[in-house]
Amino acid sequence: MPETPPPDPTRDSALFLLTETLDRHRTLDAALHALPGGDGRDRAAAHRLAATVLRRLGTLDAVLDAHLRRAPPVTVRHALRLGAAALLFLATPPHAAVSTAVALTRRAGFGAFAGLVNAVLRRVASDGGAALESLDPPRLDTPPWLWASWGEAARAIALGHQNDPPLDLTPLPGVSPLPAGEILPSGSLRLPPGSEVTALPGYREGNFFVQDTAAALPVRLLGPLAGQEVADLCAAPGGKTAQLVLAGARVTAVERAPARLARLAENLARLHLDAELVNADALTWRPGRRFDAVLLDAPCSATGTIRRHPEIPHLRSPRDLDAMIAAQDALLDAACTLLKPGGRLLYAVCSLQPEEGLARIKAALGRLPLRRAPIGADELPFLAEALTEAGDLRTHPGLWAAQGGMDGFFAARLIRL
Repeated sequence: MPETPPPDPTRDSALFLLTETLDRHRTLDAALHALPGGDGRDRAAAHRLAATVLRRLGTLDAVLDAHLRRAPPVTVRHALRLGAAALLFLATPPHAAVSTAVALTRRAGFGAFAGLVNAVLRRVASDGGAALESLDPPRLDTPPWLWASWGEAARAIALGHQNDPPLDLTPLPGVSPLPAGEILPSGSLRLPPGSEVTALPGYREGNFFVQDTAAALPVRLLGPLAGQEVADLCAAPGGKTAQLVLAGARVTAVERAPARLARLAENLARLHLDAELVNADALTWRPGRRFDAVLLDAPCSATGTIRRHPEIPHLRSPRDLDAMIAAQDALLDAACTLLKPGGRLLYAVCSLQPEEGLARIKAALGRLPLRRAPIGADELPFLAEALTEAGDLRTHPGLWAAQGGMDGFFAARLIRL
């Protein structure tokens, strides 16, 4: 009987992450949190390998299935996926990709399938590149229900999901030092994928915070805020809270989960910013006063963040939307009651799903004392293509593709009658 191969921290951890996400339906962040300790570089490499599998799962399975007569055990399939991802998308030398996958199969207790893994991955190494040319990866890697829901933008969105996303930062005004990067037309500072934020110059000083360039847009749509009372509902982790404070607003940030509120407080403290923090459910919060503006960044399916969280397509289903929609409607109702007459409500979701965006606004306008305040092209002159006919904001990963894309966001501006 062959000896058990020695541990391989990167592959062993990547297998753990795939098992947690695909088989136990945990988020990748939760799986990473549960991952046993180890060298930071090994953890980062494991995350990249597992994320590549999750991002290219349909394509990988199509390539592998061409060489499989019957379905192997799930763990063996994960080992094959990891090996194929290393070969096809991470430029790992064939011998290393094949041998590490075989060793992983043995360590996982499936030594009887080591020969299969070796044979299949050798075939992938020899003809996998040609096989990719005959496939449609964006379509294969996107669940059909998501593809159908994204309409004409589906292919551009799916293409935007194929690669690791860059790191976007929102700098505080007039601070230094800042990391070297590309200044986007939106004012965000963009760094290459894989940048470690806590190691960047200016991080400890609170000179910037992490925020995708699309996520930085909704606050801008509230207009001048200096001296105004603003409620930020579902506020953690605090990027938009920070923007509101920097715009001169007197901010009350409301967050239901104590742990998330603590994270928000930590983020504001690092940035040397101050807001009133309230641990409460926005649905039942009764502050005894009304606000000039309310920002509602509502809980949602988060399909707009798939490029950062590639497990989402494998964890979500159309059935999940029903509960999300009910919560969004209830939060819109609650937000409306917090507004002064003439006050502005900015509804935002990091979702690509029309049910969570335009449909929620249409429903709200039919039952609440609100009117739409269309967003003008002059407000976002650098991203006019993201404005809808109705005057809402709709970003997606296919926009600014040459610069690395952006997350998917929907935002609508409403006025209390």
